[in-house]
Amino acid sequence: MKLNSKSRYAVMALADIANFSGKNPVPLRDISLRQNISLVYLEQIFSKLKKNNIVKSVRGTNGGYILSNNPGQIKLSSIFSAVDEKVKQVQCKKESKKGCNGKSTKCITHYLWDELELYINDFFNKKNLGDLLKKKLETRIER
Repeated sequence: MKLNSKSRYAVMALADIANFSGKNPVPLRDISLRQNISLVYLEQIFSKLKKNNIVKSVRGTNGGYILSNNPGQIKLSSIFSAVDEKVKQVQCKKESKKGCNGKSTKCITHYLWDELELYINDFFNKKNLGDLLKKKLETRIER
């Protein structure tokens, strides 16, 4: 399975906003410092998130970003889609007409990886930002 840094950072940054915003916009600079993500990289990510209505920007001295919806309504799969990323299995490509082993046939484990990809994508489709915040709160209470 392959999940790139753009997807991971997008989820981290949005969870940060959900955690720290209240009703106030969160500047990317603050997210960058708290999550140790390059500000330039965050700007690229948030451009896509804004374009896909995951976040809204607020201008001005107290500006920043707010979530477009309640954290419980923002699916992780929607975040991945907004930043043009998909959770991919390595090597075997489901839609490939050619085989994944360099021959004209599919490898012997091809359908196993197809099934795993379905499970993983279903998992991310069921999870949302609100789940991440609940998990963080549960961890804090247990300690």
